[in-house]
Amino acid sequence: MFAPKFRITSSITTALMSVEADRQVIMELPIDVEMLGSLRETAKLAATHYSTQIEGNRLTQIQVQETLAGAHFPGRERDVSEVRNYYRAIEEVERLAKPLAPLTEEDIRQIHGLVLHGRPSPTPYRDEQNVIRDSVSGGIVYMPPEAKDVPELMRDLVAWVNGELEQGETPAPIIAALAHYQYATIHPYYDGNGRTARLLTTLILHRAGYGLKGIYNLEEYYAQNLPGYYQAMDVGASHNYYFGRVEADVTEFIAYFCQGMAQAFAAVRTQAMNAAGRGAHDRSPLLRRLDPRKRRLLDLFRKHGTVTTAEIAAHLGLSPRTIVALSRDWLKDGFLTLHDPSRKNRSYGLGQDYERLIVDEGR
Repeated sequence: MFAPKFRITSSITTALMSVEADRQVIMELPIDVEMLGSLRETAKLAATHYSTQIEGNRLTQIQVQETLAGAHFPGRERDVSEVRNYYRAIEEVERLAKPLAPLTEEDIRQIHGLVLHGRPSPTPYRDEQNVIRDSVSGGIVYMPPEAKDVPELMRDLVAWVNGELEQGETPAPIIAALAHYQYATIHPYYDGNGRTARLLTTLILHRAGYGLKGIYNLEEYYAQNLPGYYQAMDVGASHNYYFGRVEADVTEFIAYFCQGMAQAFAAVRTQAMNAAGRGAHDRSPLLRRLDPRKRRLLDLFRKHGTVTTAEIAAHLGLSPRTIVALSRDWLKDGFLTLHDPSRKNRSYGLGQDYERLIVDEGR
């Protein structure tokens, strides 16, 4: 069973206190729907840019935004694919981020499937040994555990995370930090481990009540403090998992991680206070019911009031047939109301609760 070794230092305590203070302020601030959506999108774009940049992606932050809007960059097809895949994975984390839901290996595998292939299909763990090499010298930096040990190590990690979250004795940021560290240590795949580790961290924090309305990211901190990131991860007397790292003291990484959270939360607190100062009204509990597709549709209804099946399909980039199937569910759950039932000109309005989101913005 995973049994990490660490100490609670004064720097970790200070960072945790800062996180809790900012978290409390942010969650109580009123933020209007439009601003909340804008802050969330900004956070997702930044997370996508910085997390892929850490892995060598060459697209700038502006190019990342253009890529997600449909642009192509000849000669950088792999970079474009990585960016789109990571953004899809963030949206999947949003979908999976149900408070207090237990973490599963299936969750992690689906996230990795999106990161690497752009599909939420669970991917199998590696079946051979792999190594991490220095990009300049080619020397071995780290040799993960053997492939035969990966399944058990992953089961132990997931069981440990769920157990710690259920007991509630260890602060959630420390649980997330240790999960990040151990996942990277196990290195269960040949590729995509770093990106998946960072998304796993986000998922755990969201489920533990540290989602912060989805308006922060930690990836920027990692990217801007990359030497510290690698130094904090590089513990143990040997580069071999079995000769040092498995029993290493990971206090330094926890400190690095918690300080990053404190920095990110402080920045978001400033943004949120500015937004609240503009007379915002918080409808975030209602917004949290919406998946990414429904959130995108709010913009369409905001402009037109009522919309047709064809307009919804064009806005979401889906086929009209798919929208017909989705609209049945949306009518049942109250997101949509049927405005014109005719087959040729069928149109919809927002359900009463969601109509208020748009009405409140105009006040």
